[in-house]
Amino acid sequence: MSFSFKQSALTSCIDVSIHKRSPPSTICRHSFSPSLNLRNSPKRTNLSVSKPLHISSISSIGEGEKPVIICKAYEADKSQPVDAAGQVKAEGANRVKIGVYFATWWALNVVFNIYNKKVLNAYPYPWLTSTLSLACGSLMMLISWATRIAEAPKTDFEFWKTLFPVAVAHTIGHVAATVSMSKVAVSFTHIIKSGEPAFSVLVSRFLLGETFPLSVYLSLIPIIGGCALSALTELNFNMTGFMGAMISNLAFVLRNIFSKKGMKGKSVSGMNYYACLSLLSLVILTPFAIAVEGPQMWAAGWETALSQIGPQFIWWVAAQSIFYHLYNQVSYMSLDEISPLTFSIGNTMKRISVIVSSIIIFHTPVQPVNALGAAIAILGTFLYSQAKA
Repeated sequence: MSFSFKQSALTSCIDVSIHKRSPPSTICRHSFSPSLNLRNSPKRTNLSVSKPLHISSISSIGEGEKPVIICKAYEADKSQPVDAAGQVKAEGANRVKIGVYFATWWALNVVFNIYNKKVLNAYPYPWLTSTLSLACGSLMMLISWATRIAEAPKTDFEFWKTLFPVAVAHTIGHVAATVSMSKVAVSFTHIIKSGEPAFSVLVSRFLLGETFPLSVYLSLIPIIGGCALSALTELNFNMTGFMGAMISNLAFVLRNIFSKKGMKGKSVSGMNYYACLSLLSLVILTPFAIAVEGPQMWAAGWETALSQIGPQFIWWVAAQSIFYHLYNQVSYMSLDEISPLTFSIGNTMKRISVIVSSIIIFHTPVQPVNALGAAIAILGTFLYSQAKA
């Protein structure tokens, strides 16, 4: 008796063809542990199966001296045979879903950055602006839970305890990025923030003890070099804006790592996870915003902005707050499906669209050397993603 295995794209389900060359024998067991090394042939595939296979169905094809029996089997750790075609479709649908998440995330982020910069140009109070963004998102989710548009998460003290360091990192990163954009051009802030993979590697190496191949470390050279070149040639360089972007990089890398760890084993979805994160970050940020800026400064600045811009300034504030929550919510829905590393790479590639759109909309002057630095940093990000693949 000889065995021939037809291996599909997904080898969880295997067709076993049994060609009778001797009198039929009785199959006494419904599972077996073969380890076969079949000769190469156009119709056969070398296959070694170390796990027991369970027979799911047996059918006979043909009649006469050499009938062929088709025996379908599946691995012991599967509860039932796997539909290979169905798995391929499911994986394809999942890729499309992640692609839609990324595209939506990038588009919402571009809109947020445009309105955020408009607000900061007219109303230079980044601590209040950051607080309003978190407050708006928190209010949106509370209403969604109350009206049952979204199912409220089931949380306990352990969940909020795990979420606390994530909220601290998120608050620091959010405020630092907003302070940066209040001092420098949006494009410059995002060029510096494109160095996030470098922070991701350093944090993973020295805090988590992870090791990386040499190609990964080499790919950081153009990222760091490109960011440095852009910083040195920036026409409107500001140290506060530069340091804000750098601090934001570090804080968001820590947030992403802590978030992925905190979401493991939790029944809270990415959307609700970010909603809880916004609520806790709002509680953390509010007293600091009051201490740093204060209601008196906010009231005086608000009157000035309304007199200069008009009623549309209110729409700018509302838009930047709403789009901030939406783009982060979508990004966390993406983080449900991907690793922190892929998230960082997607976040960096997103900055290309933000940089280009902000330069066009705000007519930001860019020197050729500055643009070269940005291009080198983005190229380094691509090399980094290839080295990590």
